[in-house]
Amino acid sequence: MINQFELDPDLLDWEKVDGMMPVIVQNCRSGKVLMFAYMTREALDKTIATGLATFYSRTKQRLWTKGEESGHVLHVKALTTDCDNDTLLLSADPEGPTCHNGTESCFDTQPELALGFLAELEALVESRKSADPEQSYTAKLFHNGVPRIAKKVGEEAVETVLAAVSADTEEFIGEAADLLFHLTVLLSAKKLKYADVMKCLAARHANFGQYKTDHAAKKARTC
Repeated sequence: MINQFELDPDLLDWEKVDGMMPVIVQNCRSGKVLMFAYMTREALDKTIATGLATFYSRTKQRLWTKGEESGHVLHVKALTTDCDNDTLLLSADPEGPTCHNGTESCFDTQPELALGFLAELEALVESRKSADPEQSYTAKLFHNGVPRIAKKVGEEAVETVLAAVSADTEEFIGEAADLLFHLTVLLSAKKLKYADVMKCLAARHANFGQYKTDHAAKKARTC
């Protein structure tokens, strides 16, 4: 069995949880909590081996791979444990709704994550690639190609800048929303996601922190 998640099941405190490890399932893109379940050691081993979330059903008294009947599987992207090694956090890319009621999450009334909507927007934009350009504005943008999409992003950027210097806050918010939408389309056309941009920003932040440390040390030596 190849463990692609860098999680050692032997380090988990199985005795403390009587062999039933609590698992919180989270959407890997939006961060939204999707469901809560339990894993036995066997269920965890199968999850690691297949990359599909497999739990222990206390109702059916057996292993249960999420979506084995509905097809709404959870593709596992990461598995981590808490500080006490008695709870797992499973980050997943869901295929379809997670809840048996047909909703995205079993916690359907949880507070909406503002930035998490960008993940939903990405998915919506991606789904429009195969739509009819005559019926979908987004599909028409894709049909026109990257140069035209990039030009549209430039136009929206200028309109956002102009709105920023005006006194109309609502107009600025609207233009910023238009800019983000068209940037989302451009990223998709380039086969990229906001996650790629976030990784770049995070790397720059880390490097800037190191730069500040090195700069402060150099200044101290020269004083």
